[in-house]
Amino acid sequence: MSSCFFSIMYMMKMQGEETLQCFNRRTDSLKFIVFFLWLITAPEGRAGSVSRRLTVQTGGSLIIPCHYDRKYTDHKKYWCFHAKSAYNYCSILAYANETKGRVSVIDHPDQSFFTVTMRNLQNEDTGAYWCVVEIEGIFERDESEQLYLTVQSAPDVSVVNSSVSGQEGGDISVQCFYSSGYKNKLKQWCRYKDQSCYTVGRTNTSQNSSVQISDDGRGSFTVLMTGLRLTDSDWYYCSAGDLQAPVQLNVSENSQVPFLTVNEPKSESVTTEVSERNGHYLYLELLIPAVVLLMVIVIVESAVKLRKKHNRNEYITEVNRVRASDTVSGNGSSSVLAENDVTYTSVIVQPKTEASSPVSVEDEVTYSSVHKWKPLNT
Repeated sequence: MSSCFFSIMYMMKMQGEETLQCFNRRTDSLKFIVFFLWLITAPEGRAGSVSRRLTVQTGGSLIIPCHYDRKYTDHKKYWCFHAKSAYNYCSILAYANETKGRVSVIDHPDQSFFTVTMRNLQNEDTGAYWCVVEIEGIFERDESEQLYLTVQSAPDVSVVNSSVSGQEGGDISVQCFYSSGYKNKLKQWCRYKDQSCYTVGRTNTSQNSSVQISDDGRGSFTVLMTGLRLTDSDWYYCSAGDLQAPVQLNVSENSQVPFLTVNEPKSESVTTEVSERNGHYLYLELLIPAVVLLMVIVIVESAVKLRKKHNRNEYITEVNRVRASDTVSGNGSSSVLAENDVTYTSVIVQPKTEASSPVSVEDEVTYSSVHKWKPLNT
């Protein structure tokens, strides 16, 4: 009886273990199915959390910074796109440090961000984009940040220049534009790295610098940063409501005399003025000698012409005077001229005499006066 009881208990135990193993196998299969479904659908579900919304003009270009954790410095980065915000179906447009078509991606590992440059944007480029850091491993998710870009003929939020430069201790100003629909929205100037934002008014950022934002209420607001420091170099953005316009700020060392602060726009104007002034001086240095040389040539040529004309007039006057004297005084008047310039010659023509016809010597003599004129040098 007891042996039969133990046999029944053993059979029940074995059956229970088999049932438990079967249940565990089914549970593992169910877990795998659930995980597989999550792997497919979860990224698409997360795609709805847009961190940035940008606008750009049709045909324009845009530079977008993508920050990442320093531990991902050596990982692959890429930029992908899907018009309907489906991350698991997004198309990789370009990897870091390569250019494909109208898209360029450049990694800056020393600053823990990469930039995406998109050119000649059209309406069909409107949609969702992702900054992605590739994480190796089958069950590891890539690190990503979603942005939504809208291409418009008249952007709702934009800036005049997406890149500005200034000198240490100087000032810079950035003008941001917004459409009428964003007139009453919150206006801000923010830093991407730490998401520190400044609103309309004046905010002291340190002992030596400040940020001032003034809204004209007519479609633009101006950001003025004074007392710039080298550490202010970074990516910022103008925002009105939930729309952003990225701006890169570069601050360089001040090479001017201490206590002399020059902001970027003035620096550019001064540099342009100095360049124009140097060019003007170089032009004068070349022009003045040429003008002087030309004047000397003209003066010399005029003097030579006047000298020739004067000599010619003297010659004509002398000739006329001599002719007049000859007319009044006759042949003997030629003695008026200098003795050195007059030569008198007696010519005696004596033909052969024939014996049958003697000729008187006096009848055969011819007298002539030869005037030797010494012309004036012309």
